[in-house]
Amino acid sequence: MRSVGLAIVVGLLVFLAACTNAPVVAPAPEPPPVEPEPTPTQVVVGVDDLGAGFNPHLLADRSPVTQALSTLVLPSVFRPDAEGALQLDTTVATSAEVVSTSPFTVSYELNVQASWSSNSPIAAEDFVYLWQQMRSAPGTVDGEGYRHITDVRSRAGGKAVDVVFDQAYPQWQYLFSGLLPAHILKDAPGSWTGATAGGLPASGGPFRVIGVDRGRGEVTLARNDLYWATPATLDQIVLRRLDAGPMAEALRTGGVDVAMPATEPEFTSALAAYEGTPAPRPTVTDLALRADNGPLADVRVRQAIGSLLDRERIRTEVAPGALAANAFGLAPSQPGYAPTGPAGPDPAAAERLLTEAGYTRSATGAWVLGSTPLDIVVAAGAERSTDLAVAQAVARQLEAAGIGVEVVAPPAADLYSLRTVAATPPPTSTTPTPVPTATPAPTTAPAGAPTAAATTATTTAAATSATSSPNATVRADVLVLPRAVGGPVGPQLASDYGCPEPTAALPNPPALPGGFCSAVLQPDLEAVATAAVPDPGRLATIERVLWAQLPALPLFQQTSLIVSTRSAATATGFGPGPLVTGPLTGAQRWVPPAD
Repeated sequence: MRSVGLAIVVGLLVFLAACTNAPVVAPAPEPPPVEPEPTPTQVVVGVDDLGAGFNPHLLADRSPVTQALSTLVLPSVFRPDAEGALQLDTTVATSAEVVSTSPFTVSYELNVQASWSSNSPIAAEDFVYLWQQMRSAPGTVDGEGYRHITDVRSRAGGKAVDVVFDQAYPQWQYLFSGLLPAHILKDAPGSWTGATAGGLPASGGPFRVIGVDRGRGEVTLARNDLYWATPATLDQIVLRRLDAGPMAEALRTGGVDVAMPATEPEFTSALAAYEGTPAPRPTVTDLALRADNGPLADVRVRQAIGSLLDRERIRTEVAPGALAANAFGLAPSQPGYAPTGPAGPDPAAAERLLTEAGYTRSATGAWVLGSTPLDIVVAAGAERSTDLAVAQAVARQLEAAGIGVEVVAPPAADLYSLRTVAATPPPTSTTPTPVPTATPAPTTAPAGAPTAAATTATTTAAATSATSSPNATVRADVLVLPRAVGGPVGPQLASDYGCPEPTAALPNPPALPGGFCSAVLQPDLEAVATAAVPDPGRLATIERVLWAQLPALPLFQQTSLIVSTRSAATATGFGPGPLVTGPLTGAQRWVPPAD
């Protein structure tokens, strides 16, 4: 028994020892709390329209939003300072200077750190791409300087560029602004027009485009984390399209921090609680009168149209906050501007001119040439609501004077580049204008209803435009045309009214949207385009000849209403900015408004 008891005791001791040496399992640690993602710092900018596309070099894409994107996203060799004087942007080029006068050659040394957000360098190929498009693509903005370039040469692995001109060109510093990413666009479907309709595919500035939502009416910019210079302070800038009432409410509740809508009654009234500042936009709205074909090929008919139209009435109906324009060169907001044309209208002069051209009044009061009625086509870009309102106002006045009018609304990119366009009628209701599928364009319509002027115009569309077959094409006689302003007046006049000359490299240069070309005027246009300071006498001669030939009829320069909340005004210093770069100039230095 003693041996059995001893065995039991030994077993218990062994068991207890085994239990004592067993490892202790610690409880699992609590997972760390998940930190919420920080809310991006941002400024929301209220706008009245997003525009048709975002290529700053296309007439069809002229808009304050495109101007803002060009200023904040695209690289430019020179930029205007607060007074509008051009300064070298050393984040893009460390030097740019004339290195030869025979031939006239400008050499650019590019910043070796400068690169696109796609990680490709900003290089000579971007200069080549812009030069080639500006001299060969129709419907461009200020192409004159690029037509004088004969070669663009790459050095230092693309980080140095020599630009050769056919003669001395003193305004060379205005070229190569808003460079585009050639390595993406040159092979992209639609390239020059289509590839920028939905945004900008790469950034060479402090911000990049991360979203274009036309259904919501928003363009979102985010800080470009690959930007090699001082980074932007804000995480995001959102450009939000709103009508007048919602914009005022968004400013009141904090949904919008600053705003820059058109200076029109619905906005000035809705935003009356804020101290607004008018800021001119770098675009004058003209009527281009087709001088190369159709009834307006006769200068007497063009002059008659000009005499019939009450331009001041058109402005007050469509854009009463705009500045009346009455010159072909300088815009009303530019120093030195002075009206150079007649005030008008002059119905007696119009009747005399039409009679001299062989037209008579029919029993119904319509103007006819023999048995053929005087019918013209007035066209405006489908995506440009103010232009559509202008076209309708023009149609009402001409029809009241006995001229038949068809109003069409093709895609803006087609209107300024093609000789014939789709005979798409303008909208007949307040629904957003659909974008035809024939041309690459935004896939969804802008949010919200049109402005009051556009609404008034579209409700009368059925009375002022003929019904066209969906597949019909027409040649527009009168085009509502945006004209870029803000640069030197000589190259601007040559770009807008000169005759692009054929060269061995470009035997068929694109014609101007209005088809105008005057051999008599061409020497004066060339002289002012290549002068450091244009001769005032030549400028006066050009204005006089243009009023006599009337390839276009200036209407008005739109302005923006610059408003902001109190906290946003302190945080951003939001203001008009230089005419060329606009209210978002310097937005990379904005800070978030205080709550």
